[in-house]
Amino acid sequence: MARRPVTHALDPLTRRWWRAVGRPVDLSTPDFAFLAAPHNGRLEVGDAWLHRYEKRGEVDPPSPNAGLFDDMSVLDGPDFRAADLHPMVRDFYEHTGSWRMEVWSQWNPLFAPGGMAVAALFGRRVEQLALPTEPLSVSRGMSSEVRVVTDDSGHREGAAWLRRLRLDGSAVYSGFYRWAVLPGQPQPHVAVAFPLELGNVHVFLTPRAEVDGALTLTSRSRRFGEDGAYVSVLFGEEWHSAQPPLRESFRVYVDDEGVLRTDHELRVGRFRALRLHYRLERH
Repeated sequence: MARRPVTHALDPLTRRWWRAVGRPVDLSTPDFAFLAAPHNGRLEVGDAWLHRYEKRGEVDPPSPNAGLFDDMSVLDGPDFRAADLHPMVRDFYEHTGSWRMEVWSQWNPLFAPGGMAVAALFGRRVEQLALPTEPLSVSRGMSSEVRVVTDDSGHREGAAWLRRLRLDGSAVYSGFYRWAVLPGQPQPHVAVAFPLELGNVHVFLTPRAEVDGALTLTSRSRRFGEDGAYVSVLFGEEWHSAQPPLRESFRVYVDDEGVLRTDHELRVGRFRALRLHYRLERH
């Protein structure tokens, strides 16, 4: 039997840490149901969570026209209307698989060593959240594959967005995208879950349409049950969830030359840790 890498020992320790700083959550109750999301089983990495859906026949065949949302109007609410978005912005989310991405990244020098350590110890090994730490690693862009996930009746549950570096084929993200309503908030949010071994990282983003048709997505709250990032871990049949001090913002817009672009910013507390810029081009 092949020996497991020593770094695998970090995974249970990390889960125990998040259980210690988090709170018990019952995902079957209205207060915490928003946190229910896919996760990998013990010793599973990357897209293993998606393969389980495939075995049950709950993943549509690959399609270049598949989108993160079948219709952006599912996010319509008191503070957002999909009709106010630029047609190219809306097309990207409804036909994501038809768009090619070029990527540029820039780390804050203070956070770059930490980002490299996380990528080396966790991200590349578990094939998840492996944020690019060197500018040249994204020089050839990212591949993008969208797979629609359904329930046993064929109703859409969400979409898997799988992204890899074209330079070496290494996994960057394996995300599950859907819309979600948070407790006591009528405005639907964009929910993105990144499945991990016996847990997941879950981000809830508040949508806004700007006057120029751009879409902004933000997760800045520090209150449990509102937009923001959550880390959930499973022990036996009990879930525990905590809020790390991560804040994200996206701006998806069409520039003066008619090119679709995205500015993505990741903050740790008050400090900007990473900036990503995407140039998006339809196939």
